[in-house]
Amino acid sequence: MAAARDRQKSYADKRRKPLEFQVGDRVLLKVSPWKGVIRFGKRGKLNPRYIEPFEITKRIGLVAYELQLPQELSSVHNVFHVSNLKKCLSDETLAIPFEEIQIDEQLYFVEEPVEIMDREIKKLKLSRIPIVKVRWNSRRGPEYT
Repeated sequence: MAAARDRQKSYADKRRKPLEFQVGDRVLLKVSPWKGVIRFGKRGKLNPRYIEPFEITKRIGLVAYELQLPQELSSVHNVFHVSNLKKCLSDETLAIPFEEIQIDEQLYFVEEPVEIMDREIKKLKLSRIPIVKVRWNSRRGPEYT
């Protein structure tokens, strides 16, 4: 039994890597829509997994780090477990900036209609359906639906 446990442990350890960061490193914060703490956009596989690189200001214990968060996330506690962080290796221009994102008090992304582009009434046999094309304020730029 011990041999099987040791073998399985060695298999798991091959994929595992130690995560340690230094003060001043830039890390990406994992977005966790299932917790309801930070949500950007709708649920789905196209949601961003990590957001904007943040700077580590302090190490707390072995597995927790304090991040320098912007004012928009002031209601979120600024200490995160190492499993919610990822080292920022990419170009900073690929990050989703907070200036373009509007967040309400519950930290949900706010999509607002900007203007109505076109109107049309679709006639069926017994009813009429109004169809409206709207330009939305979106974090990816203007969207038309």
